[in-house]
Amino acid sequence: MIVAVEFIGALVRIVVSAAFFTNAVEILGGRLGMRQGAVGSVLAAVGTALPESMIAVVAIMGPILAGGAPGGGAEIGIGAILGAPFMLATLALFVVGAAAIFFRNRREQGTRLGIDTGTISRDLGSFLIVFAVAAGVGLLELPIYLKVTVALALVVAYGVYVRNTFASGEDMEDTPEKLLIMPRRQEPPFAAVIFQTLASLGIIVAGAHFLVDAVEYAAEGLGLPAGLIALILAPLATELPEKFNSIFWVRDGKDTLAMGNMTGAMMFQSTIPVAFGILFTPWNLTGLNVFAVALALVSAGLVYLMLRRSGKLSAGHLLAGGLFYLAFAVGAVVAIV
Repeated sequence: MIVAVEFIGALVRIVVSAAFFTNAVEILGGRLGMRQGAVGSVLAAVGTALPESMIAVVAIMGPILAGGAPGGGAEIGIGAILGAPFMLATLALFVVGAAAIFFRNRREQGTRLGIDTGTISRDLGSFLIVFAVAAGVGLLELPIYLKVTVALALVVAYGVYVRNTFASGEDMEDTPEKLLIMPRRQEPPFAAVIFQTLASLGIIVAGAHFLVDAVEYAAEGLGLPAGLIALILAPLATELPEKFNSIFWVRDGKDTLAMGNMTGAMMFQSTIPVAFGILFTPWNLTGLNVFAVALALVSAGLVYLMLRRSGKLSAGHLLAGGLFYLAFAVGAVVAIV
């Protein structure tokens, strides 16, 4: 009963905070003169990617700082690092497609996604390359200097991606005029915009961690392995911020922001946390980890190919991500049994 109350309370905090965050981050992006791709793929994506990234860092570094061996912490950390991009490339894309269908009657574009094709296709193409490299390092026996080189290359790749994203894309349109914490002010002070952005993000992070605690407590009570919890259940909880942000943006017809929030988070999660994992864990991928990586690459690859072939994307194209997530869930159950 206590776990259920904690779960529901954390979920409510995340949903409410996501509404405040999307409102503030749009105004912030407009004030800074940022383009849609930069707001969705960098500003919002990195902000809401923090919860699951911190889970991996704490899981990996905790035992090391305590003077012990990585052990189970490394297993949980690797699962959390890989679980985030897997969840984004499958279930999260499904949620965007389902939201577009659900809100089709209030959206001018209906079930079609009105996105900046160049920005989203660049996000997906970059993700496919860096995540495949990350998987390759985990499948091969490489000397430490090559692992360090790859880790540094991933960090540089993300820096180049951010630079390119800021330099291209469409301008922001229909930026909210009113800040939710100051609904009567037409031009809220910049300090208030920063405060709402950081405060709502902080509540999202706290809510996500409460949610993870509840999920992990329930899963451990069922006897589920720590690696599986880290790979599926923890990212499922911590990816909720991205999902709710994107649902709000899809509802309002701001599809570049909605998709960019997902694809930008995919790029961040497959570079910075992966580099950390390569440096501070054995980074040997086997079993379910490899399966999750393969499904994520196939799911994102199909969306990327659709964009490259036709330059268009509809809600139906994203629903396939749910099938890949379901395939993994079935595979995980079979592996446990």
